[in-house]
Amino acid sequence: MTRKLKRRLRRIIIALVLFLVILITDKVTPLIWPDAMPYGLASAWQESGLGWILLFGLYFAVYIYIGYDVLKKAFLNLIHGRMLDENFLMTVATIGAFGLGIYTSVSTHGEQIEGFDEACAVLLFYQIGEWFQTYAVGKSRASVSSLMEIRPDYANRLLPDETIEQVSPETVEIGEVIRILPGERVPIDGTVVQGATALDLRALTGESVPKDVQTGEKVLSGSVNLQGTIDVRTEKLFADSTVTRILNLVENASDLKSRSETIISRFAKYYTPIVVGLALLLAVVPTLIAGFGGNWAAGSVWTYRALSFLVVSCPCALVISVPLTFFAGIGGASKKGILIKGSSHLERLAHVSVAVFDKTGTLTKGTFCVTEVLPHDLRDEVLFYAAIAESQSVHPIAQSIQAATGPVDASGYRLENVPGMGVKVSGERNILCGNRKLLESENVPCLFDETDQTAVYVAVDGVCMGKICVADQIKDGAKDALNELNGMNIRTVMLTGDAEEPAKEVAETLSLSEYHAGLLPEDKVSRVEELLKNKNEKDMLCFVGDGINDAPVLMRSDIGIAMGGIGSDAAIEASDVVLMHDDLKDLPLAMRIARKALRICYENIWFALLVKVAILILSALGLTNMWLAVFGDVGVAVIAILNAMRTERIH
Repeated sequence: MTRKLKRRLRRIIIALVLFLVILITDKVTPLIWPDAMPYGLASAWQESGLGWILLFGLYFAVYIYIGYDVLKKAFLNLIHGRMLDENFLMTVATIGAFGLGIYTSVSTHGEQIEGFDEACAVLLFYQIGEWFQTYAVGKSRASVSSLMEIRPDYANRLLPDETIEQVSPETVEIGEVIRILPGERVPIDGTVVQGATALDLRALTGESVPKDVQTGEKVLSGSVNLQGTIDVRTEKLFADSTVTRILNLVENASDLKSRSETIISRFAKYYTPIVVGLALLLAVVPTLIAGFGGNWAAGSVWTYRALSFLVVSCPCALVISVPLTFFAGIGGASKKGILIKGSSHLERLAHVSVAVFDKTGTLTKGTFCVTEVLPHDLRDEVLFYAAIAESQSVHPIAQSIQAATGPVDASGYRLENVPGMGVKVSGERNILCGNRKLLESENVPCLFDETDQTAVYVAVDGVCMGKICVADQIKDGAKDALNELNGMNIRTVMLTGDAEEPAKEVAETLSLSEYHAGLLPEDKVSRVEELLKNKNEKDMLCFVGDGINDAPVLMRSDIGIAMGGIGSDAAIEASDVVLMHDDLKDLPLAMRIARKALRICYENIWFALLVKVAILILSALGLTNMWLAVFGDVGVAVIAILNAMRTERIH
């Protein structure tokens, strides 16, 4: 909770305590009322008007203390011609209530005092509702500062004498050669002119499999060099490179997502002028009719009814229950491990009709496992020799082989890493473990057909022994989550930087509506732009992702959803909703919570309006007094609040 929000809460608590003390003193213990005084003093006290003046002063002091910001906003909006909002309505209604209290006190010599407590209570209840709303919105995302970690700090310019000069990436021209050492980040897009290595592209494409590159192949800025040293001839300026484009996408995308108005603000645009206009008509028209008939005194009766009408019209139930409904929904979601960063995001989540997913880390685990070993009758032997070769590697594929075999004794063997190809092992047995290029470089015929699956080939003593197929694993519960979304008539789309074949396999397994493979971050944004254009205006599009590379599209979508368990800090900060358990089954749950919250919100609005219209009609006809109207209004507020709290109870 921010310091500003704490100060506001402290102000509400102080005002509430003062209000209750004054109210109890006024209504329960007859200290201000003259009944507690001897008859002579009571008569003098009543005639002087000091009783109602004191009561007015106490209530008005609390009123100013709790509502000065509302009064200020209403005044400034009035100056700028923007008076049709809830601040204006609160101000007019409460000032009218104080005017009504003064009128009745003067006309009855203090025997009847009405409106002071109602005026004070209205603003107090309004501020409580606003605090809940602000608290929910206060959890909105911060800047994506952690994304700046992918920005390279320097480039190693290769000099003619083969030495390197560390310079700022902005100073490197097109056509210059830069050297990237193991562990360094590629600063500028270019083509490898010498060396071979494996690049970690997770920050760019989300793809968990490192990409092997060698002379003649292109590299993208923002990727990390995992193994060998490579020299790269730059093909773009730093300002035009991939890493810079990603950062610019994040900054620009945040400006494209407009902030929707809250339901109560939209409602007040129509409600406020109607109520104020009706109150004026109720005060003026009957007064003029009675006045032309010679009974101008009747105008005071209609003025009283108009003020009562205006006080009753104050939508206490709405300004409390609407924020509380959203707050309860946000609170209920947080108990389930779903962080929704504000009421506007909850409202948009209820209208989602298109759900777009990243693949690696979102629909899949981002970790590999051995799916098949060929030939089947040599499975244990093939895995054993592969495990020896991969015993010292931290490569994701190597770790999946180690996990399939368990610890092996590789002592007595000498391991030689061949960048971009695999591992050569010499010792009691000579082992080759890697891709087809490794076997071809050693003139070992490969006995297995090449497929689109990620595969490791194993050769022992110059003979191709077997093939190990590895694949990214689909997350537990992903299929159930997608089936539930399909049952909610939500269109499911997968966007991934992965290759066509594994993307197709995942899409078919999970029954996705459609998929698009081989995409860079800007491609994902373009696809989302197309989907946004093709959907209905009232429908919403959500994007679910986990990596730094997902931040631009998370911010461009109507609502961004990040996987919090393994998601990058940048993705979490850029998102509107975070699934903290990293469980896709929480996504349909979040949507059910949002839909229930919105349904309850509209229930409260219609219920409050129907009851309030009935009370307003009775007040206009003079068939009810102020306190009965206030009781009805408070009763509506209590029922609406209890209904709002149902939002938390969902499974």
